[in-house]
Amino acid sequence: MEQNSKIYVAGHNGMVGSAIVRKLREEGYENLVLRGSKELDLRDQQAVHAFFAEEKPEFVFLAAAKVGGIVANNTYRAEFLYDNLAMELNVIHAAYKNDVKKLLFLGSSCIYPKMAPQPMKEDDLLTGLLEQTNEPYAIAKIAGIKLCEAYRDQYGCNFIAAMPTNLFGKGDNYHLQNSHVIPALIRKFHEAKTQGKNEVEIWGTGTPLREFMFVDDLADGCLFLMKHYNDRLFMNIGTGEEVTIKDLAGLVKEVVGFEGNIVFDTGKPDGTPRKLMDTSRLHSLGWKHQTHLKEGLKKAYEYFQEGEQRL
Repeated sequence: MEQNSKIYVAGHNGMVGSAIVRKLREEGYENLVLRGSKELDLRDQQAVHAFFAEEKPEFVFLAAAKVGGIVANNTYRAEFLYDNLAMELNVIHAAYKNDVKKLLFLGSSCIYPKMAPQPMKEDDLLTGLLEQTNEPYAIAKIAGIKLCEAYRDQYGCNFIAAMPTNLFGKGDNYHLQNSHVIPALIRKFHEAKTQGKNEVEIWGTGTPLREFMFVDDLADGCLFLMKHYNDRLFMNIGTGEEVTIKDLAGLVKEVVGFEGNIVFDTGKPDGTPRKLMDTSRLHSLGWKHQTHLKEGLKKAYEYFQEGEQRL
């Protein structure tokens, strides 16, 4: 991928896509093709094919997706399956038809079986049942992986896929029902601090272990893969490090400056006890994340205070 290569970032307004755009520009890639969903509906096959035929991008980062937390995934099951399938089908097929040199498809760690051994290796895909609440989203993402493999096998396309761990950072969603754990905690502690509350309640026991990565590190990993990785098997992108929800809450409390107590509602569900991705393959290629969790949380809270959030 040369400095003047024509690069299309699908989903550039989202948290992941915008981080990829920031990274590309930081590295001197300026020939970027960007279209928002109002300008180009990726679910519209005819529109997507017309766009590719006109613009002829050489490299594609496919970060566009319909995303949300557990409630959204479980409520809008048809939309999560249809919209994500339609977007990836249209973009991947159009990339093949228009001779794109390389495409990177971004999935999610939820592709793995609910009871997958820990840490989760790439070979664990399709070895067990999925988590029911986000099964439609996971199936769509698995289909994206298999599309990349199939177009490689049948047509020789250099289409690769990467599965990120839990992400946070600039452009995150802070909606209390539809967001993920870090943005929800940041908002809860911030509102408790500003409202003078004495305590913040958190669901569960605080014992589950989770892995988190700052989204700008993901963007750096994506660019690394686009430059250096050309194999069929998709790649996990994560930190290889995990933290309990209790310790995470303590870190967020410290970063926000909340001085009250944390109360765990042990009557509420914990979810999966542990969810860690095996990142040994990526680390063996020489890439590792740069942002430590506390440093990333500080940056995320600054973004939140600056209004860089969706409520």
